[in-house]
Amino acid sequence: MRRNGVVVRVPAKVNLQLSVGPLQADGFHEVTTVFQALALYDDVTVKYAEPGSGITLTLSGSTTKGVPTDSTNLAYRAAQLMIDTHDLDSDIAIHIKKEIPVAGGMAGGSADAAAVIVAIDALFDLGLSRDTMEKLGSQLGSDVPFSITGGISIGRGRGDEITPVLARGSYFWVLAMSSQGLSTQAVYEECDRLRTGLDIARPVVNDAMLQALRAGDAVALGKSLTNDLQAAACSLRPALRLVLDVGHDYGALGSIVSGSGPTVAFLVEDEEKALDLTVALSASGVVAGIARAIGPTHGARVVETL
Repeated sequence: MRRNGVVVRVPAKVNLQLSVGPLQADGFHEVTTVFQALALYDDVTVKYAEPGSGITLTLSGSTTKGVPTDSTNLAYRAAQLMIDTHDLDSDIAIHIKKEIPVAGGMAGGSADAAAVIVAIDALFDLGLSRDTMEKLGSQLGSDVPFSITGGISIGRGRGDEITPVLARGSYFWVLAMSSQGLSTQAVYEECDRLRTGLDIARPVVNDAMLQALRAGDAVALGKSLTNDLQAAACSLRPALRLVLDVGHDYGALGSIVSGSGPTVAFLVEDEEKALDLTVALSASGVVAGIARAIGPTHGARVVETL
């Protein structure tokens, strides 16, 4: 009996390292990044729809403001890509229950696109390998391949060339989320402006970070967090500096603007420290929402068959 639909759970991500090379002639930057998937999820349901309905997209959850439901949504585009690539029935209903911040530097849109790829693979019994799904995802965005894989991985090129990292230990994060997103393009443009006239080297992986991950050493990991876009994000959104200061004052092991921001991620020692920092951030009045997340976790996975 054929499935009527599937539910895929897909995690948010934080960039433990984001090193950005110089602007290239094609308008892009070479990057080297270390991703970690966090236990903060969107649930994406994909079902067969009535004949002739085409692709439809609906939303629910706590972070839907400003999310389109038309063909500009990455999840919609992922469905169209899968349909066109594999000559599938085009009548598909997508529902996204969103908890990952929108335009928050945590791969919310990319995660949903990854979930749709995994869901359609399962729904139509395509039997695609993870590598094949990652390559399809790279056509949609640089964070999509990692969202399919999850765990902890190095991303090279535009961030879409994924290599898993051997890692140990548990890591506790507190996420300070803003009520307004930041445009990735605007942050990169500001980064280029701030670096005008500087000699920018090709990005490489931080060896100290890899050693910390292999050892499961959260203290060393906190000291090695780095993001070349952080200065640009703070330039465009000065309040982020206040958020970072609160984390420092309350003993976070490390803090970083996630991706292009504006979400700020704090690595903390344990659940007790996470609670203390959550209370402090809530009292500061400079953030819109707090979430605690434990990582690493799997990438997009089918969690229910309908």
